[in-house]
Amino acid sequence: MVHLLAQGDKYGYEMLSRLHAAFPDSRESAAYALLRELSKNGLAQRYQGEVSEGSARKYYHLTEAGHQHHETLLVQWRALRRALEELGIE
Repeated sequence: MVHLLAQGDKYGYEMLSRLHAAFPDSRESAAYALLRELSKNGLAQRYQGEVSEGSARKYYHLTEAGHQHHETLLVQWRALRRALEELGIE
């Protein structure tokens, strides 16, 4: 979710659709709980967007702290990938 938000503001259902395409067993409730937690921890902000079919979309925006967290996660991911490659796992 943090990586998706690092690419730009997104509304909840848009992120859920992309997440579900990559991970078909992902649960909507877990995704929205994660978005709430990101907001609660100051890593993302939620705001009302355009109205679509009767209800306003809730958009999420990564804060500066969220962008910093994203960079930290990328460093950790790259280190993990290098370690796996050294073990012959690709």
